[in-house]
Amino acid sequence: MIDFDTNARIVPLAAVSAAIFRDGRVLLVKRSRPPSAEMWSLPGGHIEPGETALDAVNRELREETTIAARIVEIAGVKDVIHRNDSGKLIFHRVVIVFCGEWLSGEPKAGDDAAAAGWHDLNELPVLATTEGLAEIARSARMKLFGP
Repeated sequence: MIDFDTNARIVPLAAVSAAIFRDGRVLLVKRSRPPSAEMWSLPGGHIEPGETALDAVNRELREETTIAARIVEIAGVKDVIHRNDSGKLIFHRVVIVFCGEWLSGEPKAGDDAAAAGWHDLNELPVLATTEGLAEIARSARMKLFGP
């Protein structure tokens, strides 16, 4: 668990996430821990020391959803920055967002996910999602399948 009241120096850390598609729907997880608890997001997490970004995204997919996917390419890079009420920086991740297609398995929430499932892109505006999720999911879909 991240201690958000620490006086430690905050530095940007590398992370990964994945926009995985099956039958036109994107795989999302509902976060169970801060800083995005109760919000829908792409599955992902931090990169372990000595782990490649590609290995990390595949590991996170298995840990959070139990599915396997074919990772195709990078869909984008996103900064996730959180500040407390007084504006002090409390969290910074630089997330490499991959995109890919489902290969096997059915989504089952694991690790820090409270729920996991497939969602139509048209549903995203009415869900409580992490910032920029709809845009990066649409961008990933375009990279995979074109206009």
